[in-house]
Amino acid sequence: MASQLPPERIPVIVGVGEIADHPKDIAQGLEPLALLDAAVRRAGDDSSAALLREIDSIDIVNFLSWRYHDPEQQLAKRLGVTPRHCFYGPVGGESPIRFIHEAALRIQRGEANVAVVCGAEAQSTATKAARAKLELPWTPFASDAPEPKRGAAFQKPLATQLGIARPITVYPLYEAATAAHWGQTPRQALDESGVLWSRYAQAAAANPNAWIKRAYTPGEITTPSADNRLIAWPYTKLMVANPSVNFGGAVLLTSLAKAREAGIPEGKLIYIHGGASAEEPRDFLARDQFMQSHAQNAVLETIKAMVDGDGRAFDAIELYSCFPVVPKMARRTLGLGDDVQPTVTGGLTFFGAPLNTYMTHAACAMVRKLRDGGKRGLLYGQGGFVTKHHALVVSREAPESALDENVSVQARADAAYGEVPPFVTEVTGDAAIESSTVIYTGRGEVEHGVVVLRTPDGARTLARVPAQDQATLAVLTDLDRTPVGARGAISAGADGVPEWRAS
Repeated sequence: MASQLPPERIPVIVGVGEIADHPKDIAQGLEPLALLDAAVRRAGDDSSAALLREIDSIDIVNFLSWRYHDPEQQLAKRLGVTPRHCFYGPVGGESPIRFIHEAALRIQRGEANVAVVCGAEAQSTATKAARAKLELPWTPFASDAPEPKRGAAFQKPLATQLGIARPITVYPLYEAATAAHWGQTPRQALDESGVLWSRYAQAAAANPNAWIKRAYTPGEITTPSADNRLIAWPYTKLMVANPSVNFGGAVLLTSLAKAREAGIPEGKLIYIHGGASAEEPRDFLARDQFMQSHAQNAVLETIKAMVDGDGRAFDAIELYSCFPVVPKMARRTLGLGDDVQPTVTGGLTFFGAPLNTYMTHAACAMVRKLRDGGKRGLLYGQGGFVTKHHALVVSREAPESALDENVSVQARADAAYGEVPPFVTEVTGDAAIESSTVIYTGRGEVEHGVVVLRTPDGARTLARVPAQDQATLAVLTDLDRTPVGARGAISAGADGVPEWRAS
């Protein structure tokens, strides 16, 4: 059924643009602002270059590889436009999907005519230049510009002290807890991750914009080796996001009326059908458990309801893939089997992880996929430590009604929360594992283990497992028996940090 909305109020994606920069000479590498500019112009070329002159809404995904003063204004100046809405966003891997959704709503309300959502990173070049002590001929680094708060800023001091205030060491806690909850042994969970990740690698191998264009087998992905070291149990290098890339991506939106006026063929138009967002507490230790994400569930259950409760109604999906546990949880909530094809892009390991802006590229890939014959697609982005969630339904077909302005499903997420255990630090004696991981050095050697524990009275605490405690580390890394529920004793280490030893 065709939409009954006036064409002036129907938002459509009309153009996508990407650039991958592989400089032979480090000094020739493009800075993020130049990558942004190139990506936006390519999105204009993909639709109608004339639309770029009419951009009145700009959203830029947060940079982390370089810091600028007012990058949104600098981009507007490069493009020769003076947008009414000009925004530089906060940290968050879900932000590109949120920005696309918000831009669509802005067009629906008549507050924007042409909108662009874009992001870029040049972490590969920036890192190589720093190692070579080379000063890049880029816009001067704005050292006095406000630095965004990242995950560690919201975590408890003991978590920071133990090294679990970074995504790479927090997501494994969800990995162990979810596997136990689903009745899997760690080996079965690892096997599922390997198969899933091999599908991301396969998609990246077919994506001309991907950073790593090679298909890996499940065993190559999950088996530690000299080139695939363990980082945080059970994750190897090939199971985590790869930020050392140089990418720019842009998505151009306008109204159906303006798209037709610009002469853009109907077959290139992708419609927004709606979406949902919700968040978990930023401090992961202030959550009720690690077996699931109530915010993720609320978002994806809402999305599923939009397609009559059938997650298989999507012809293509992009499940955020910073670490395997995220799409493993998502596909279960969506009711998708272990045969799921989770990506149109290639994933944050193989396509590459331009920090907060991967989902900009996923949106570009989804648009191409739908133009090529798919009918309906799902874009699901996530940020923080399983913290921020936003999903969007897009389609070649026009929606039958206006987009819902009420995007948040936070109340639904909050209503599902159980009691949050009190967090304590001064504790000794008996305690059982709620979840755990082992942190490795850059040489692949054990640095120490970390356990999230529950005391007999239900409180939650953290403790270290020293590298020399081989017996307890064996409990944490046993592939045939979950560590969740294992009992042991907490005592104070020589430096005063709590330590746990298995019984």
